[in-house]
Amino acid sequence: MSAALIEAVRAGNPEALAALYQEHGRALYRLAYRLTGTREDAEDVVHDVFVGLPEALAHYEEQGKFTSWLKRVTARVALVRLRTRKRRREVGLDIADEEPKPPADAIIIALESALNSLPDSLRVVIMLKEVEGYSHGEVAELLGISVGASRVRAARALARLRKALEDGQ
Repeated sequence: MSAALIEAVRAGNPEALAALYQEHGRALYRLAYRLTGTREDAEDVVHDVFVGLPEALAHYEEQGKFTSWLKRVTARVALVRLRTRKRRREVGLDIADEEPKPPADAIIIALESALNSLPDSLRVVIMLKEVEGYSHGEVAELLGISVGASRVRAARALARLRKALEDGQ
């Protein structure tokens, strides 16, 4: 990631923003989808991230990898969206099934179903920890919980996943 591209986005250059979107949009969408569970919410999260990126870059201190920082921003936006949806008691429509999907192994389908059945508080922790590779400290910071709570939620999520997969066999 070039510092010149980041500076251009900070300055509001739409071409630079488009270049960042081309480079990072898919990965950020996958993260947002894993956290929110719906295509529409994931699209909205990525949109919000890129709309606010020039302003957010004012706080970027260029320590560590830019990609990691961008994923943390995306995770935070996704978590805010989840909290808002929960307060409004919105229920996501699973329209993602309309898109053609390649044939999947039965275990993958079972695992996706088990993951989607987890409460948001457990699903988000397990996705951030096991899929995205964040440490419990990073998960705790993102979610505003203690490291111990992150560990407990991850253990509960794994136990529920294990039980759901065992019961499905």
